[in-house]
Amino acid sequence: MSTVEDFMPTFETTEELQAHQLKGLQWTVAHAYNGSKEYRDKLDAVGVGPETIRSLDDLQRLPFTTADDLREGYPFPLRCVPFEKIVRIHSSSGTTGKRKNLCYTQKDVDDWTRFFARCYRMAGVTEKDRVQIAVGYGVWTAGVGFQAACEKVGAMALPAGPGNVDLQCQFMLDLQSTVLCCTASMGLLLAEEINRRGLTHLINIRKIIYGSERSSQSMRHKISSLLGGAELFDITGLTELYGPGTGIECSDHDCIHYWADYYLLEILNPETLEPVEEGEWGEMVVTTLTKEAVPLIRYRTHDITRILPGECSCGSIMPRHSRIMGRTDDMFIFRAVNIYPSHIDKLISSIPGLGSEYQIHLSRDAAERGIMRIVTEIAENAKLDDCQPLAEVLAKKVKREMMVSPVVELVAYGTLPRSERKSQRVFDTRIQDSII
Repeated sequence: MSTVEDFMPTFETTEELQAHQLKGLQWTVAHAYNGSKEYRDKLDAVGVGPETIRSLDDLQRLPFTTADDLREGYPFPLRCVPFEKIVRIHSSSGTTGKRKNLCYTQKDVDDWTRFFARCYRMAGVTEKDRVQIAVGYGVWTAGVGFQAACEKVGAMALPAGPGNVDLQCQFMLDLQSTVLCCTASMGLLLAEEINRRGLTHLINIRKIIYGSERSSQSMRHKISSLLGGAELFDITGLTELYGPGTGIECSDHDCIHYWADYYLLEILNPETLEPVEEGEWGEMVVTTLTKEAVPLIRYRTHDITRILPGECSCGSIMPRHSRIMGRTDDMFIFRAVNIYPSHIDKLISSIPGLGSEYQIHLSRDAAERGIMRIVTEIAENAKLDDCQPLAEVLAKKVKREMMVSPVVELVAYGTLPRSERKSQRVFDTRIQDSII
């Protein structure tokens, strides 16, 4: 039977990994320069060519790539290979403007499948597992990515797709799925439904691999407990960087291991775009090392994380970053304070008696003063009247941590909507008219 090492590189030292990375960086810059006019113009503008890349430190001399570059080059942005080498297109809707289309060669697809297979192995998935894939199929990368890698490790794939709670429950019960792949919101939705139907002791889910959105510790604990103690693994990825599977937390559950033999990761100050000190939070910027159809050079992901120095206790040589804390583009400013929803999420999770679901409503009163209202559920077995003092506890914590005073409203467990997709957390109605 295969083991996790079957899909891992053979590097034994950091020096060997860095030598591989330098070769990959040199190849990527040359490939992009020779294959794409857009990239060539960018590199020429900063006076950098393939022959000037002599060390990994030269990475900081390269220009940035952004989502705007992908949208402006629609429908085949930053393409670096002839059309006859492209075997697949995936697309992401993004937040504004045109879709971000990404091309794939057969090697791109094979590389993606291989390093995604690492994720399954790192989560302990084997040929004996039955993997229920409850994520989106179609032009998105999620469904096909999860399925191809599942088949690569030899596990049984159950492509259930998103939604359809009745079907999901039936599959878990009749097919005895052992692994569930989903978003965190879908995981909570299914966990609560399994519990409500009294099926927890009849199903066999032992691992949950989830991604696409952040989750609090209380949300993770809730999903695990409602599904009989299932072990959760946070998986990372984005369409521009192949898709899901670019990293996953290990069995020690302290970090995300990312596949540094396929891409370089920088953590930069999102305002100055300068490197932060080791261990500090900043924006994740990625550069691919083997990607053929659409290589990425210093692509700004807008994800906020930090590099974790040192080796992991699990023994893997693959470097680590923290779970994604938030995004530079879902940060909101309230009374001159920069606030990430994940920060409020963390404070809610720290208060026993509060649930994992919450919403943040931003508005203005008649005097145009900003109002931040936090609506959060209480814990499942708690009584609303008994929990009212917790509203003041949360309000004080927010004020102490963020220097702003919110209005906190507690609601009964199950009041806020669940979804198989990403849950909307922030509702901002402060601007009602055109901003132009």
